[in-house]
Amino acid sequence: MKLTRFTDYSLRVLMYIGLKNTGRVTIREISDAYRVSRNHLMKVVSNLSRLGYVAARRGPGGGISLAKPADEINLADVIRDMEEDLDLVECFCPKGKCVITPACNLRPILQHALKAYLQSLEKHTLQDLLESGSKLEIILGIKQEAA
Repeated sequence: MKLTRFTDYSLRVLMYIGLKNTGRVTIREISDAYRVSRNHLMKVVSNLSRLGYVAARRGPGGGISLAKPADEINLADVIRDMEEDLDLVECFCPKGKCVITPACNLRPILQHALKAYLQSLEKHTLQDLLESGSKLEIILGIKQEAA
């Protein structure tokens, strides 16, 4: 299974904000750190804000912060919320037209795999992604490497 770039960026935005953990950050900061499009990140942040993962404020003193503690942001929830669908194959789609669906054993096997995938992610939160904090902070330019 491959996550969309939108979901990938959503997780990266949450990680950056969680690592920064000093109030608000800007989309420009995140864009510069990851070297990704600000316009794309604006859409990502808008969606994260709408869904209650981040709090965004415009204007002077504005920026983005986590709307709840990192240990309360479940990775499976983020992925479910960000992915347009988790239809691995055509027969998962409501309007799928695969001719072998009535006799195919692939669907239940893939459904089981998807369920296991999400159950595994349900055991993890944003906090788990922040455990290698110092290394990530250095890579993203949040913290300077000790001399």
